[in-house]
Amino acid sequence: MVCTAHFTTAIGVCTLRWSDAGVTGFQLPEAPADSSATEPPAGLPANIAALIERVRRHLRGDLQDFRDVPFAWETVTPFQQAVLRATLAIGPGRTTTYGEIAAALGAPPSSSRAVAAALGANPWPLLVPCQRIIGADGKMTGFSGPGGIRTKVRLLALEGAQLLAE
Repeated sequence: MVCTAHFTTAIGVCTLRWSDAGVTGFQLPEAPADSSATEPPAGLPANIAALIERVRRHLRGDLQDFRDVPFAWETVTPFQQAVLRATLAIGPGRTTTYGEIAAALGAPPSSSRAVAAALGANPWPLLVPCQRIIGADGKMTGFSGPGGIRTKVRLLALEGAQLLAE
């Protein structure tokens, strides 16, 4: 059984999904924060309540490391797992490229598109920081979360990443 909690953050209402297998999904806000607060339901498991608080802190600028989150890895393919696990190793304020992720996996540079596709299907954006992956030329490329590249840039700026002006 998959459980869901919606909760307000500094950037809007996020959604977290989990089951006995672990965290199955995370969704960034569809719209900017508004004045109506959304609190998660009472009686959440302690680890889920703690994760929600960590997300809130991160989105307020108190950067968090989510590598210890119990992700439901069986919900993604082995290749996606490898890409997402490599992405987890990238710290806040840092960026890398799709090609560098491919190289870290021992794959040829031509695999960068497959890496991008795996990140585009990331069920845990922010928690698995796919916003930290940029184009080889330093440009911001796709982001599957709501708001697209605008949200990606906002998250990177929050983390203190050095961004190139176009």
